[in-house]
Amino acid sequence: MLARVIVLAGPSGAGKSRLAERIGLPVLRLDDFYKNGDDPTLPRITEGANAGLVDWDDPRSWWLEDALAALDTLCRQGSAEVPVYDIARDGRCGVHTLDLHGSDLFVAEGIFAQEVVPHVGETGQLAAAYCVRQHPLVTFWRRLTRDLREHRKPPRVLVRRGLALMHAQRRVVAHAVSRGCAPVTPDQGYAAVTALARRSAVGEDR
Repeated sequence: MLARVIVLAGPSGAGKSRLAERIGLPVLRLDDFYKNGDDPTLPRITEGANAGLVDWDDPRSWWLEDALAALDTLCRQGSAEVPVYDIARDGRCGVHTLDLHGSDLFVAEGIFAQEVVPHVGETGQLAAAYCVRQHPLVTFWRRLTRDLREHRKPPRVLVRRGLALMHAQRRVVAHAVSRGCAPVTPDQGYAAVTALARRSAVGEDR
């Protein structure tokens, strides 16, 4: 095995992508493994203001097996072909090669990242797993401003989805913890991963 993965899970807008960028290790974007918007197996919201819309916060809207295959290839070979997903278009728009360039650690982040933790833990590919969290109001505002800026969905949908996610945040964090993630703030996560990288560099964590 050439590398191991640091998993960053947490609610949408909690700061996973920013933390991954700050850490500076190669990053696998697990959100790129979403299903295309025309996939007939996509789950639908059944009640509330968004009833009838695709439930993009349900893990069934995402290809777990494809994500696990990419993780396995990266850990064993050091590079992998991975999809590029355009959220505004609800579909894949290409592929690219993610190369670890010899790094023995890399980050995998996304809103369903906790779902990969049991598997990579069993295979010995897991270095650490964290659930990034902030105050629900902070997460709501950061998520909304990001999604509006990137034109991910119509504004009304984004506001309704954001309110629903804000109320569900404690449940999301609890689920990630139950899957093996340690809850952290972005600063706590950065400190933990930095320490892990230092230990890995001298072979102390193996």
